Amino acid sequence: MRYCGQLHNCGLTFEGEQLEDSHAKVTIRVKRRQQLIVSSASEDNSEGAEGLTNVTLLGEQKLSDQVRLILNHYKQDDPVGLPGAPISDPMPIPDMKHSFTYATMHFKSAHVHGLSRFRIEHIKSNLAEMQVSVGLRIEKLEVLGNYTMSSWFSRSSGPFNVTLSNVYIEGLAKLEVERGGQLQAQNIDMDIIFEDIALNFQNLGFLGSLFQGIINSVGTFLFDSIKPFILREVNTNVRGDVNKHIRALPQRFPNSISPLDMALAEGRRHVREKGYDPHHFPDYNYTVGIFRIDLTHSWVSGISSFYRVGNISVTMEDNIVYVGVYVGTQRLEGRTLWELNIGGLLSRAGSASFTVEYIHTKTEISQPLDTRKRPVLRDLDIEVGNIQVRMDGAGTLDYVIEFVVNVLPNLLRYQIVNAVEGPVKLRVQDIMDSIDIEEMIEEKLPELDKVKL
Repeated sequence: MRYCGQLHNCGLTFEGEQLEDSHAKVTIRVKRRQQLIVSSASEDNSEGAEGLTNVTLLGEQKLSDQVRLILNHYKQDDPVGLPGAPISDPMPIPDMKHSFTYATMHFKSAHVHGLSRFRIEHIKSNLAEMQVSVGLRIEKLEVLGNYTMSSWFSRSSGPFNVTLSNVYIEGLAKLEVERGGQLQAQNIDMDIIFEDIALNFQNLGFLGSLFQGIINSVGTFLFDSIKPFILREVNTNVRGDVNKHIRALPQRFPNSISPLDMALAEGRRHVREKGYDPHHFPDYNYTVGIFRIDLTHSWVSGISSFYRVGNISVTMEDNIVYVGVYVGTQRLEGRTLWELNIGGLLSRAGSASFTVEYIHTKTEISQPLDTRKRPVLRDLDIEVGNIQVRMDGAGTLDYVIEFVVNVLPNLLRYQIVNAVEGPVKLRVQDIMDSIDIEEMIEEKLPELDKVKL
């Protein structure tokens, strides 16, 4: 006599079979089922062993090869999992024992299947706080193992299957600077929730009716027992893998400044060493009718004074990476030599100096993980501070020009900036469209192989 049941109010389902034939017949059917389950588990274990072997091989591969595998993985329409992720699948679970109201149950040789079949829902980072939150979704997790159920009047044993559907894993990781200036990933705060749980215990026999009374308790016990073990294993493996790669970095960081701000300080030093500050512009001339103006020896200083105005964020959703940057400069100063020529008959020369109180720029760029696609400039917002110009060489016209330049741009600078943002955004997008991200990454990959893990 076969029976099955479902408790809709708690989302638990169970299925079993009660046999009223002779013990010999029961034994044969049980063995057949056990062989089927063992065969299935053997296949799963072989797949898991192959998966673990792949993880090991990935660890032995060069970093450049690992990056190529990941990039090729995200060229799929629906990428599942992540090549080389330090997650055991299947993951063994320690044996468990629990006494319920009417019986005592032992759970042995259990494994969790499906942990590597995740999809990344989102990744959100706060680089200033050195925090990253990750959301993963798994369609189905299965726990396969063997059970023994004993009561004062009977005993049964056999394979069991617990299926968790629509599993969602949320994690929050943080990096901190340890003593000695080494970055270190701290404990990852994680949690697991699911929408539905289904239980399948075979060979319950006469204890089937008893099992119906404790099914709620069994489901709760199994999930509560398995959950911390999964979280601990994932935490340990992922954190260990992250720290292994971080330790390979030669950089050391002070405790008094965040690594992000230190990177910006290093960027400022790089700009100065490369001679970009002050920045010298090429000579420029413009002719309209009989008028010709030449600008020579033009330069601007203060470019290396850039700093972080707001947060710099990196997020990922729907297999697209979004980078938000909000930076600004301090006071900019510049100077140019000018010469005005009218029909070749009259000319006048002089100089002009200018100052800009600040320039703030907020940008957001998106890049699909499929690197065959081009990046997109999603947003560009420019804010310019007060502008001052000092003219010399035009005689009484100096005062007129200074008045026009100093008053009008400051009164209308918001309108001017808004008018400029559109063409600048189009020009930047044209430049980004010409960039082959896949080729650029391929050129930089050999440098990763110099890092020794």
